[in-house]
Amino acid sequence: MNPRKMDALVALGALVAIVPGTYANLSWTGPFERPLDPLGLTLITVAALSLAFRRTAPLAAGIVAAACGVVYYAAHYPGVFAAAPVLASIYTLAVLGRRRAAIWLAVALAGAVYGLMALSPADPAAGNSMTLLSGWLVAMVVAGEVIRGRRAYLRAVEQRAEEAERTREEAALRRAGEERLWIAQELHDSLTHSISVVNVQAALAMELLERHPERVREALAAIKESGHEAMRELRSTLGVLRHPEEVETGLSELPRLVSRAEGAGLRVAHTVSGDPYALPPAVDRAAYRIAQEALTNVLRHAGAAAVTVAVEYDPSMVVLRVENDGEPGPVPGPGMSPGMGVIGMRERAVAVGGSLTAGPGEGGGFAVRAELPVRVAA
Repeated sequence: MNPRKMDALVALGALVAIVPGTYANLSWTGPFERPLDPLGLTLITVAALSLAFRRTAPLAAGIVAAACGVVYYAAHYPGVFAAAPVLASIYTLAVLGRRRAAIWLAVALAGAVYGLMALSPADPAAGNSMTLLSGWLVAMVVAGEVIRGRRAYLRAVEQRAEEAERTREEAALRRAGEERLWIAQELHDSLTHSISVVNVQAALAMELLERHPERVREALAAIKESGHEAMRELRSTLGVLRHPEEVETGLSELPRLVSRAEGAGLRVAHTVSGDPYALPPAVDRAAYRIAQEALTNVLRHAGAAAVTVAVEYDPSMVVLRVENDGEPGPVPGPGMSPGMGVIGMRERAVAVGGSLTAGPGEGGGFAVRAELPVRVAA
């Protein structure tokens, strides 16, 4: 419900409770009470209706209610209910965090009522009545502070819950984006290499068809093998999506990759130095994919060339070099799509904490060098 409507209902409820309670003599303030007349009725009505502004103007509403109550008691009108609107205003001030205003209003009301009781020649001296009023005033300030603290705690809990939910959603979106990028990289690296080999062998088959038809069978066999290899790579990628812990592709597959590149017409020298050891799965896969992409780029851009694929096992890292003596292909710049060419290889190296450099070789051609940390004992 709208707070204004709620406060209006509170004011109306206070009026309905105070007036009949006063007329029914449900409370008593002393032996010299005077009957409730229009002035007294007006005072308690204004005091009750001031609660309609207890949240929009809490201090002003409290001052009005306190003034009406003091005048009401100074005129010796009956009942103690005239102080109820002031107590409600003090409670509201404390709940809204205006502790100082709540305390000052409580002190002002207590001082005024105590003065009236002390200066009155007819009523008895201040005693139990003053103690009861003081207790209620202190109780309203304390209750308001407790409720304010409770509400602040609940708001903090809700904010933390919302922040946690938002963080979970952001993390889920980030993971989904990373997974999409990973799928795109895997499909690009595996399928592009196979398709490049198929294109080279198909072009060779067309060239040999008229001049050396007996050699076409070899080209077609290579195309068939590349197709099978593409399907195997695709199944492997899909298998990793279903079971991320099952990673099969790695440097152990490098001899087969070299063989396929040789079948496509490249002259490949594959060397391994150092003592080979088992690599972490992520590093093993990254090294294989970098070598695969480097050989694919040679097929696509360098033309017929001699290629060196060297793997160096160091106690703290594995170094992969792919160098060729053909035409240096174009190096993708920052404006190219992520996951393509050199950018894709660099992303794979950085993802496992390594680095990659690529550019024209010292003696011509193109060179790719990847350093991938492995964090294993010497």
